[in-house]
Amino acid sequence: MVDDRNLRPVVDDYLAGAAHLLALIDEITDEQWEAPGLGEWTVRSLVGHTTRSLTTVADYLDQPEPEVDIDRVGSYYAKIQGLASAPEVTARGVAAGVELGDDPLAEAAARRDRAAAALDGIADRPVATPWGGILLSDYLPTRTFELAVHGLDIARAIGSSSPLPSAVLASALSTAAEAARITGQGERALLVLTGRENGPISVV
Repeated sequence: MVDDRNLRPVVDDYLAGAAHLLALIDEITDEQWEAPGLGEWTVRSLVGHTTRSLTTVADYLDQPEPEVDIDRVGSYYAKIQGLASAPEVTARGVAAGVELGDDPLAEAAARRDRAAAALDGIADRPVATPWGGILLSDYLPTRTFELAVHGLDIARAIGSSSPLPSAVLASALSTAAEAARITGQGERALLVLTGRENGPISVV
């Protein structure tokens, strides 16, 4: 089990990703909320889906500690591939967007604050996800990854030039590389990153 000294950087990366999300939300104009976001999602639905990376942390920490059966960050993505259907994910994003209400920035900030409070001073421990138990130190990087990837989606949808914080980008790249390797796409990912092949590669 990882101790507090090793958990703190993982928490810091996650909170930096959350701060970047809030900065992006603050840029969204009234007219952009119902504009195209990603796939079938509007910007509102995309933001709502992204804020689930804030709510699930606090929600899962409220539950009793499970046995650990997902042993690393990349294994989480290997485990969930094909388990959640696209219509289910789309519907949850739409619902989460509606739940942002009339002041999405304030609601997202409240979700961030709840997650931050749940993580304040915490030691590493197992958390229960719908896909199985995983150490918090392995679960948080999956949330940082979601904040990073969907942060880029939001930025593109609203025309923002706000860059990802370097630590958030580094965490997301590490997670993507590990997930690609574990899901049998490691060599292809390396070839794509070095310009020897073209994408796509999907780890989620």
